[in-house]
Amino acid sequence: MTSKQNIFIFATPTYLESQFIPDNNQFVFAYTIYMENRGDIPAKLLTRHWIITDSEGKTEEVRGPGVVGEHPYLKPGESFEYTSGAVLKTPVGAMVGSYQMQDDNGDFFDAPIPAFTLSASVVFH
Repeated sequence: MTSKQNIFIFATPTYLESQFIPDNNQFVFAYTIYMENRGDIPAKLLTRHWIITDSEGKTEEVRGPGVVGEHPYLKPGESFEYTSGAVLKTPVGAMVGSYQMQDDNGDFFDAPIPAFTLSASVVFH
């Protein structure tokens, strides 16, 4: 049985080795987010909140409206997918966050984004 508000979120990260900048020690990652409304009421994504942590413990918080310039509106059973990116100073890090949503009843709720690892496949000689 589904709940009133149930947004399923899954992330697939990718290391972009071709964009690695050794002089600046910048590791570039893309991540694709898949979200699906598994609840029984439509909902609109309003804002995002990310916590990005590198392997040295440096944390950056990112907040903003929508995702990739959009505010997806998902009816029950509908999904939305987008790709964005992050830059770290270390080859390993993690991201976790939430989307702030509003359902058709006017209720606001957070849809948690499960933590995922950013990992560069770098070989050091």
